[in-house]
Parts: sequence; C-alpha cells; structure tokens
Amino acid sequence: MTTTPPTNIDLLRQQLKRLALWGLLTNLDEIATAAWLPRVIALEDAERSKRSLQRRLKSARLGNFKSMADFDWTWPRKLHRELLEELFTLRFVEDGTNVLLIGPNGIGKTMIAQNLAHQAVVRGHTVRFTMASDMLNDLAAQDSDSSFARRLRRYCHPHVLCIDEVGYLSYDARYADLLFEVVTRRCNERKPIILTTNKPFNDWPEVFPNAGCVVTLVDRLVHRSEIIQLHGESYRLHEAAERAKLRAKERRTKKQKVAKAKPVKKTRSRS
Repeated sequence: MTTTPPTNIDLLRQQLKRLALWGLLTNLDEIATAAWLPRVIALEDAERSKRSLQRRLKSARLGNFKSMADFDWTWPRKLHRELLEELFTLRFVEDGTNVLLIGPNGIGKTMIAQNLAHQAVVRGHTVRFTMASDMLNDLAAQDSDSSFARRLRRYCHPHVLCIDEVGYLSYDARYADLLFEVVTRRCNERKPIILTTNKPFNDWPEVFPNAGCVVTLVDRLVHRSEIIQLHGESYRLHEAAERAKLRAKERRTKKQKVAKAKPVKKTRSRS
C-alpha cells in the first residue's frame, strides 16, 4: 500500500497546528498561496524555539560551567574517552540509560555532567541539575503527602536528572529511602539519571549507614547504565599550585624592578 505524500497545503496545516496558530489555520484556504505565510511561520517557529530553549535552560539550573572545549583530556590518568564522546550523542537519553561518573574530587566529574545536561537541553530535552544534598534536604523538608508528591515530580518529571556529589556527605536511612524513591520512579519510566560520586559503589553503605535499601538502590542505578571512571589527582589543586607559582614569579619580578629603580646614593669625596 502506497501513501500519498503531503501537499504544500497539508504541510502548512501541520505547521500551523503545531504552532497553535488557530486563526491562520481556520482561514488557510484563503491565505495558503500568500507569499508572506511561510515567512510568518518561520518567524513564529524560530521565536518559540528560542523561548523554549530559554525556559529549559532556566529550569535546568546548571549554573556556570566550563565547556568541554576547555577539558584537559591529558590530566586524568584513566578515562574512557571514546565512551564519553559517544555519550554526547545523547543516545543514553533515548535508551533511558543512566550515566554514572565515578572518581576523586576535582577531576572533572561535575564539569562533564553539566556539559551532558546542557547538550540535552540544547537538543530539546527537559533537565534538572541538583546537588544530592539539596535534593534530599528538599524532599525531606516536605511536611505533607501532597507537598511531597509535588516535590517528587520536580525530580522525576524531567527527561534527564543530574544528581551531583553523592558521597561527600553521609545520610540517615530516611534520605536513602528518598533517593531510592527517585531512582526507582525514573527507572520505571526509563528516564535517565546522570550521577557523580567520589565513592565506589562498594563504599555506599558508608554514605547511607544503617539503610537497608542501599544494595537495591545501587543495583537499580547500575542495571541500565554507562559507567565512566576517572582516575588521577585533583585538577583544582593543580590549578591552585600553578596560580601560586605565577603569583610568586610576579612578586619576584616586581621586587627586582623596584630594586633597579632605587637611586644610587653618591658618597661625598674629601678634599
């Protein structure tokens, strides 16, 4: 069975419906051949795309971050670059696959997560970026079932949820249950989580001591996931050391210039 390709008026009708330009759609038979109509549709489409991007960026709360163009690929001693570059195709969003970034402090996990999240926003997805402590404290602070349900939707509804810095603080069993709830709901809906942690999963019982759900929580995170492990020293400490060296050099140079600029005192000769 062959299908008839849409005519120009069919395409116009589809575009007007998508943009909800009902006045133009109602009168399409009269204006279909107007020279200005494609231009109006293009302008409306561009403006709505721009506003949609701005709304998604604001809602994502990514904060300030460096572009991956500034990432020093030579700094980590271990990093699966091919896998990381593949993640930026965003196939993991379509597949509902979690991205787990594991490594020590200051090696670029958050930077990578923010760039992945930003790329998802640019591609039309809704994103929420949050520190683990902020999300868990926010959920734990709700004092009614209705307010808790509303807050839970904040973290379960977006296409992509970024949870940053799991493992830097320890939490009681209540907080483990809250994280388990978020992870379970997103897993059931095949919505991916980008998560950064400085702790290998074997050490998560230290993060959530006395929590009975930790094993199942880790199992659900890892079940459908891409794991990026980074090994190396803190790049922030490296940058701090380099800045200290630069400042010391500048001080020495300044001191030398001051010394050269001082006038030489002449001694009076005796006759």
